[in-house]
Amino acid sequence: MTQPLGPVMLDVEGIRLRDEERQLISRAEVGGVLLFARNTPDVATTQALIGQIRECRPDILVAIDQEGGRVQRLKEGVTPIPPMAVLGRHFAESPEAALTLTQDAGWLLGMEMAACGFDLSFAPVLDLDDDQSPAIGSRSFSPDPEVTTALAGAFIDGLHDAGMVAIGKHFPGHGGARQDSHFGIAEDPRSLAELRERDLVPFARLAGKLDGVMPAHVIYSAFDERPAGFSPSWLGMLREELGFKGAIFSDDLTMAAAHAAGSPRERAEAAWAAGCDMAVVCNAPEAAREIVAACEGRQAPRVAKLRYARARPTLASLAAISRWRRTHARLEALNEAE
Repeated sequence: MTQPLGPVMLDVEGIRLRDEERQLISRAEVGGVLLFARNTPDVATTQALIGQIRECRPDILVAIDQEGGRVQRLKEGVTPIPPMAVLGRHFAESPEAALTLTQDAGWLLGMEMAACGFDLSFAPVLDLDDDQSPAIGSRSFSPDPEVTTALAGAFIDGLHDAGMVAIGKHFPGHGGARQDSHFGIAEDPRSLAELRERDLVPFARLAGKLDGVMPAHVIYSAFDERPAGFSPSWLGMLREELGFKGAIFSDDLTMAAAHAAGSPRERAEAAWAAGCDMAVVCNAPEAAREIVAACEGRQAPRVAKLRYARARPTLASLAAISRWRRTHARLEALNEAE
């Protein structure tokens, strides 16, 4: 039987655990650790840090934002993944070849992250790039919902080929917000009908394939005055109308757009009340401790299903696989052409 995990995902400061971090990670309320570029300068250092984390908690989820392009925390020793927009442009030239490459890219990313010790990467991005959102841009496959759905579906299939889960973000779509939710209040004033026609399409079509979803810290003012990640209306739609059955992760609760929900504890409580399974809190150790203290005894049963369950490959063994060699060469060529 899968053991449940706690409902908090937090980060650590450096490339080695400090004593107070070991104590915090050992708390049952902590269900995951998210690593950043500062933690992952190269593969060997990353594996050593993950080993330390698993010494404290063998069952804990270890995650990374490894989308490709500008959001690729671990760079040294793994394949450079181009921005997803590059795959979108490739689709315009040769749809079948682009879908094959995108599935292979998802597989390669999943295999490499598994080899490094991760359980999941927060990918793929399902947002549409409407040349409005500074937070999205080339992270998006395409401004076209049909193209994004097709390519993201292929990427998800590739992750699943590798035995890794897929986490879609940022529900119901961040591409129409002109503000970056990392730095301030982000709002999208479009009607629900407009969102259904465009931004919601990838989430609706792929809900049955996704293992996790991360909602946006964006206010869709025509529908709800609360950011989506704090909105029972939006997350209720995700569950009830779209039929999503996986885990819901808040976006980072220390982002500026989340501060409207109150103190760190109040933000976490609002996220859980809205329907999030796991509250993500990073770059704020005091806030993390406050949130962990606030949720004693709380569990997140859906999240435990996201653990990587296969025997992990090694990076050296991947080089012997023709699919990896072919995909690695193609992705490197696309990166060099950028």
